[in-house]
Amino acid sequence: MECISVFDMLKIGVGPSSSHTLGPWRAAEQWINELKQKNRFDTVESISVDLYGSLSLTGKGHATDYAIMLGLSGADPETVPTENIQTIIDTIKSSKTIQFNNEKSLDFDSSVNIKFNKKFLPFHANALVFTARIDGKNKKSTFYSIGGGFVVKEERKNAKRNKEFLKSFPYPITLGTDLIDYSKKLNLPISDIVLENEKSIRTEAEIDFELKRIWETMLECMYIGCHTEGNLPGGLNVRRRAHDVHQKLKGDLPYNTPQEWLETIRKTEVKFRAILKWVSCFALSVNEVNASLGRVVTAPTNGSAGVIPAVLMYYMVIENHQADFNHIKKFLLVAGEIGSIFKKGATISAAMGGCQAEIGVSSAMAAGALTELLGGTPEQVLIAAEIAMEHHLGLTCDPIGGLVQVPCIERNSMGAIKAINAAELALDTDPANAKVPLDKVVSTMWETAKDMNSKYKETSEGGLAIGVNLVDC
Repeated sequence: MECISVFDMLKIGVGPSSSHTLGPWRAAEQWINELKQKNRFDTVESISVDLYGSLSLTGKGHATDYAIMLGLSGADPETVPTENIQTIIDTIKSSKTIQFNNEKSLDFDSSVNIKFNKKFLPFHANALVFTARIDGKNKKSTFYSIGGGFVVKEERKNAKRNKEFLKSFPYPITLGTDLIDYSKKLNLPISDIVLENEKSIRTEAEIDFELKRIWETMLECMYIGCHTEGNLPGGLNVRRRAHDVHQKLKGDLPYNTPQEWLETIRKTEVKFRAILKWVSCFALSVNEVNASLGRVVTAPTNGSAGVIPAVLMYYMVIENHQADFNHIKKFLLVAGEIGSIFKKGATISAAMGGCQAEIGVSSAMAAGALTELLGGTPEQVLIAAEIAMEHHLGLTCDPIGGLVQVPCIERNSMGAIKAINAAELALDTDPANAKVPLDKVVSTMWETAKDMNSKYKETSEGGLAIGVNLVDC
């Protein structure tokens, strides 16, 4: 059984897709490390990459080729200046060379050395094979991007380490019922149980530092999205909407930083329609940044990156004006743990489960986390997560043009609103009367994923992706 930290579920990276951008980027980094460990890096004569399945079918729209080139160049998705990305790509394409790990120059024509193969490999829908020419022979290495930026090899060499790592947790969690059992035994909220697990592998100071960094990235992402206008790249000519909505909502109070902006929003008028617009604005802003190869927090994926920050921001600016880092910490700990339960019991990959695996999971994560902050019991936290997922079951992934724009951006808004609604329903629910446990909806989601036609799993071969022609946009 996998051991999954909150920091596995919430990762800082570059858009537009965790499985199709961040995953291949990390796979390129892992391949370079593999070559170095085997003392092969210095003898590499040429390199090429083959993409398979969903990575191939929607790779162009998801900037998979860009991610691979950036990863092979040694750029880090957490730190590379996003404004430099296009320059790096243009240089590789124009010079037809790549600075391999920023250490050695190799001939590299992206139109030739990155190949898109529509066939699927058996292990997972998102497969990529790296080939290095060494001493006249081809050395191949296959990786799979399994969603949320997670990358594995088929032999799962890390399985033993994960098992041992899980044993090091004082409170190993696989199911929702595990959380409830620990909560009753220890008389602790879910966030404290998750914190104790995290403290077994990091100091609390390190945990706080990373959680603050995650929240600051989320806040800055919302800030950038709400203050940037124009059209999104990619050919659909999608108009950014967060900027225009924000202009109508914000009022005239001055601010200069994301934190000052947050304080200013707290002073705006609170009406039901305004709240709906604010939450939608926060979610839209994140995913517009994501669609522009901006920096976001994978939560649990890039395509669903807007739900959790939107709901947390809602709590900060609408529900509790005194909310501080302690509230942020609890929210992110609970959200991360709920996401890990879905990853262990089902999937967070749209290529495997459709959009229920992305927006559905992120909505469940946000709903459960919000419920704890609003005073819900651990049982109600899981009820909220279950409600949110229950009403995303069967949601397809059908991005037009393979771009994480339509319908993906709006779906984050819908997922955030559903999460808030689910939390309110859960708070008014007596756990004794709940009919569907979280673990049952997790297993149902996985069965639904397996039954779903492949054309609705991030292949752009069905649904809106073929119902709306790119040329009509």
